[in-house]
Amino acid sequence: MIKHRSPISGIDAFGGHYVATAGYDGQLILWDSIRRKSLARGNHDHLVNQCRFSTCGNYLVSSSSDYTARIWRVPSLQLVSVLGGHGDDVEMAAPDPGSTRVVTASRDHRIRIFDFSGRERLSLAGHAADVLSIEWSRDGQQLVSSGDDGTVRRWSANTGELLQTVELGDVETDTVATDGEGLLFAGNDRGEIVTIQGDALVTTGAHRAGVKRLAFDRRGRRLLSTSYDRTLKIWEVTGRGWLELLRSTVVPEPVWVRAAAFAASTKIVLGTFGTAYATYDAELDTWDLRDVEATSGLNAVRVIGRSAYAVGDAGAVFRDSKPVTSLGSPCNFLDVLAGRLITGGHSGALFDARTGEALFQHSSPLNCSVVFLRDQAEHIIIGTYTGEGLVFCWRPGQGLKHVTTVRLHDNAVKGLACNGQEIFSVCATGAVAFHRSDDFVCIRRIIDAHEKISNGAVVLPDRRFASVSRDRKLRLWSADSCEILSTPHDHSVKCVAASADAGLIATGSYGGTVAIYDLVRRTWIATERPTTAGISGISVGHTPRSFLACSYDGEVYTISA
Repeated sequence: MIKHRSPISGIDAFGGHYVATAGYDGQLILWDSIRRKSLARGNHDHLVNQCRFSTCGNYLVSSSSDYTARIWRVPSLQLVSVLGGHGDDVEMAAPDPGSTRVVTASRDHRIRIFDFSGRERLSLAGHAADVLSIEWSRDGQQLVSSGDDGTVRRWSANTGELLQTVELGDVETDTVATDGEGLLFAGNDRGEIVTIQGDALVTTGAHRAGVKRLAFDRRGRRLLSTSYDRTLKIWEVTGRGWLELLRSTVVPEPVWVRAAAFAASTKIVLGTFGTAYATYDAELDTWDLRDVEATSGLNAVRVIGRSAYAVGDAGAVFRDSKPVTSLGSPCNFLDVLAGRLITGGHSGALFDARTGEALFQHSSPLNCSVVFLRDQAEHIIIGTYTGEGLVFCWRPGQGLKHVTTVRLHDNAVKGLACNGQEIFSVCATGAVAFHRSDDFVCIRRIIDAHEKISNGAVVLPDRRFASVSRDRKLRLWSADSCEILSTPHDHSVKCVAASADAGLIATGSYGGTVAIYDLVRRTWIATERPTTAGISGISVGHTPRSFLACSYDGEVYTISA
């Protein structure tokens, strides 16, 4: 049976017949939703972000980080056409109600409209940042888009004219939905659902963390919302556009709330971090996770003593490729605090990675960490999806103790580093911040530090900091300046590590490449592509001039300078 090898990031359903899933493994899979059996597979050259059936059910459209969208015939998944022209990831693609055109939304800030032969008809410019979500009106005459610039925009699908811009404040809006007749819903990173009717806005405080997916059921006039607070909610949309909560449920650990869609009757289908999709019955309040098996993708690797530890989407902790513990939840980082190996991730739980003991529970996912000295004792700060830094120390006889929570950013903290006096953090908005490590006072904040999402940070041998970003640049930060270096990568740079002894910086990309920069010679001295899957984490290896790179394919690769 065809299965996913990496998390399912996109999903759609066609009646009670088919479910389609888009995966980080580059696969698009069509399923028989009654028998829960995979029927066919299509492939992209990079991870697949979303997928959408045509209204007639004869076609499936997929969007990918290979900068293309693709049209496939159902049920064979024979490729019909490739929609190119974008200069960055295509986050979403949707066929129009008449199955004659496809609209695409991309991180290159553009929206494009194609016909089914793959010919571009219109290119729409106006968003000031990444475009993440796009929807058609029921008659196919208009489009609605949202993105990282905090706006929702309405367009003419025939001329490309911008008809309306709705300012939602300085907050990213990942997802929009429409009833097809003029009523709009936007989900933002504050956990709010904003209902838009003409120029009137009504804000509903829906979740405790960012809203990741909205979907509208026209037959039942219901709105589905999912969030990184690990809840799924179903809302009745009243005649005036008000939202009335019908159902709220906590999603099981394997479910990835980025992907959700209404299916037949009372069923909802969702993506997972596993090999197959999950189903929720809203009437019975039950979950079906049959055939959802763990995938092997890794997110972090670290050398401790003579051993290499790794952890990933299955929540399994490995020591030299052999399983040590199973935490049952996807994990994103590894760090050592007072001799204890600490990890955490998607569920918001912090674990002792060796014993599996749950140490702390937060309300949103945990992304990154760094250990530092404060008051002559080791502390650790954990960066969260909702912008906090959770500070802990390990006290003899008491275990892990929460010291304080620091507001580092207004969005997800993607990387942390410390040079002894300052804690350096990078954010999903592209911002960076410097906080004192003794009292956590913010010394400096640069809002537009990166052109796109910043993904990682590290301290350098000379106590400067380095950061990497989706803009494919390496930045070296000193007290009063920033040096910007182009990297050899042709895809977003995901992670960074530095060797203090050798004066080297290693960077890993979603394209599967690792590049090494020599700080003394001030040049890139090595570039290697050990895998076609993305590099998810990188650390100093067993020798000063080597690095370990873990990948979404479940392997750990040794890269030598």
